[in-house]
Amino acid sequence: MITRELTLLLVTNGFEGTCPVLDYGLWLAKTLKYPVKLLGVMEPADAHHPVRALVETTEHKMDAECIQYQTEVREGHAEEVINAYAKGGEYLVVLGPLGRPPLRRFVMGRSFRQIMAEVAAPIFYIPKARFPVKKILVCLGGLGYALNAAHMALRFAPAMQASLTFLHVIEPITLDYPLAKDVGTHWQNLLDTNTPQGQLLRRVLEESQPLGLPTAVKTRHGNIVPEILDEVKEGNYDLICMGSTYSAHSLRHLYLPNVTAEVAEASHCPVLTVRYSDEGKS
Repeated sequence: MITRELTLLLVTNGFEGTCPVLDYGLWLAKTLKYPVKLLGVMEPADAHHPVRALVETTEHKMDAECIQYQTEVREGHAEEVINAYAKGGEYLVVLGPLGRPPLRRFVMGRSFRQIMAEVAAPIFYIPKARFPVKKILVCLGGLGYALNAAHMALRFAPAMQASLTFLHVIEPITLDYPLAKDVGTHWQNLLDTNTPQGQLLRRVLEESQPLGLPTAVKTRHGNIVPEILDEVKEGNYDLICMGSTYSAHSLRHLYLPNVTAEVAEASHCPVLTVRYSDEGKS
């Protein structure tokens, strides 16, 4: 279980699309009672973006809400500045789309993917702000990469007074081995099986019971990303919690699909991604 104290690293590069992200970050800070490090990034190619004006406006809002904060404005490319800064403390990074032009996204890839690959800290990605958070969807993978994400959801849910739904998507069987067949055959009652997936679902349910919040388990069958997005739409969730392929050891993340990035880029609600580590076993 993640118990360390965190600071919200709230990021803006002056792009107008970060305004809802800043408001979401302030709501998070008030709800979770976390201090804020407000990071403004002045990018060389975007001098017209009002970084300092947005920073000052956000400071006034935090003063009005009595939120504990510090501010820093740095020059450079946001992806590089965020990565360098996040290494210097125990942060929960809060950011959204950075307003990159389509050609840059095509040539260099989306900023979120680059940041997720480089930043080991938990990341709150806000494509569209939805708060207050009343319904949380926790996506659990069979390999346990989402265990720390589940623990963080359990940590946040009481403060948000939000319900928790634990989702496991069973992919179509492509390999002929007993465990895959067992999971595929019993996907509708996976919770009752002795498979690793069933054990993981029972574990997070047991850990959620002391919270006294509404909790549910759902299983779906099909391709992972479309099934998660369908569940988000049908369930009208306010927050998605997921693990990261960069939790994988050695080079495995190079050939695992980046499900978290695909969901985050297609979703219309915030996504919290947390890397797995050994502390998720405790």
